Amino acid sequence: MKTKGTLSLLVTGVALLACGDSTGPGGSIIEDDWSGQMDAGDVLEIRGVNGGISASAAAGSEAVVSFTLQGQDDDPATVTVQVVEHAGGVTICAVYPDVPGQPTNVCAPGSEYRMSVQDNDVQVTFTVTVPAGVTFVGKTVNGGVSGDDLESNAFVSTVNGPLIVSTTLMADATTVNGSITAAIGMVNGDRDLPFTAVNGNVTVTVPAATNAEARLVTVNGDVTSDFPLTEFAPGDWRGTLGSGGRTLALTTVNGNVTLLSGS
Repeated sequence: MKTKGTLSLLVTGVALLACGDSTGPGGSIIEDDWSGQMDAGDVLEIRGVNGGISASAAAGSEAVVSFTLQGQDDDPATVTVQVVEHAGGVTICAVYPDVPGQPTNVCAPGSEYRMSVQDNDVQVTFTVTVPAGVTFVGKTVNGGVSGDDLESNAFVSTVNGPLIVSTTLMADATTVNGSITAAIGMVNGDRDLPFTAVNGNVTVTVPAATNAEARLVTVNGDVTSDFPLTEFAPGDWRGTLGSGGRTLALTTVNGNVTLLSGS
């Protein structure tokens, strides 16, 4: 990983932001960005709580993450954006005030991340450009996540919002209340690829020459596939694509499931 760019303020290797227009809680806005060179194989991880994440392909090896903080009842200055650089890449988080009685909020990669939010309506929206070969991880709670025409592995999730991803490499997606629309270029990697919703449709397009074990499941909805599948139980369809391989799973409770064949 190359040396990264910095934000306005550096504190012990963690970049903290709280600048821009702050005219009062109602409707005030804070804006800034981070940029830095990243290598193929690095991970660019964005962690939000309230607000969406939108990613697109970068023209070169520089990643750019722009963010806007806006509150209605709460002042956006109560929330910071922290940038943590580590051996595997960069993790950027919206960090809310600690909640009494809960563990301290932590911006950190992967499972080390911890965030509790109580009665804070500040929304942090992220706009990201991702260099080719840099894995994009986008996670939020209330908001959608999109990745448009990426040349990267893309792993996205939310609780309340839609997920839309198109990439030449692998992806997976998980939401509770929202639809999933994905077009991926590769399934034959080293991991299963779940696309999971609870309340929403799931539509995934994969190459015609995909090798995978496919499973499409819905409780209340229809299953449609361009590939031959067999119904093992009501709403549970399975099949081997090509010579088989890792599992490609499309699952929802309330919604339709659709597997399409791309070029």
